Amino acid sequence: MSLARPPAVAGRFYPSDPPALKRMVDDYLAKAKVDGPPPKALIAPHAGYIYSGLIAATAYAPLVAARETISQVVLLGPAHRVFVRGLAASSAERFETPLGTVPLDRAAIDRTLTLPQVSISDAAHAEEHSLEVQLPFLQVVLDEFKLVPFVVGDASPEEVAEVLELLWSGPETLIVVSSDLSHYHDYATAHRLDTATSKAIEGLHPEDIGYDQACGRQPVNGLLELARRRGLRAKTLDLRNSGDTSGPRDQVVGYGAYVFH
Repeated sequence: MSLARPPAVAGRFYPSDPPALKRMVDDYLAKAKVDGPPPKALIAPHAGYIYSGLIAATAYAPLVAARETISQVVLLGPAHRVFVRGLAASSAERFETPLGTVPLDRAAIDRTLTLPQVSISDAAHAEEHSLEVQLPFLQVVLDEFKLVPFVVGDASPEEVAEVLELLWSGPETLIVVSSDLSHYHDYATAHRLDTATSKAIEGLHPEDIGYDQACGRQPVNGLLELARRRGLRAKTLDLRNSGDTSGPRDQVVGYGAYVFH
């Protein structure tokens, strides 16, 4: 990969025009109810903004109060296009969006490369939307920050938790996991599955989240594993699906917003 990873899904998942994108994110954040203090970690969806933007904003809105404190974001999302064994880091120096450039924390990435489950795979990052769609929200709610991004593939909760433990640090570090919930069930089935997933997240029970319940199951379960060890509390802020936001109800995708304190 070159020094910069350019946006791959601008104009499809979210607007490519910078003012339009900024207005859309600001509008979502304005509609989100701020519930509680800034979290240590959060889970947000990664669909097109017209489907999941309002739900994602609910998770990001509490960060505004910590915009001057958070200087590092550890971002994990599932691999959709390339097979990944373990966790794939990037060799880029920066990620770009229509809103500007986000520098990568190369020193932090190099530390994780000492772990056997972490490797460099620029191919995994090149077209991956699960990480990219989170960046405009982070760029709007935070001041300057460095990014530590991973595409997560075939990795156990323990392997993901080990990476997060290495990077945990203090209040200056935020952990973001990108995941949608159930996919392409009818509305009632999706509601049942997603409610069960939310219960598992709030209970910090990674063993209760199956493959059909969250496309980001691996990074979610790694976060839950470490949150359980560290005594964090998880809270559901929003739980809806595409049938609630923009689309028919015969085949829906579930979206949840969760914070960890």
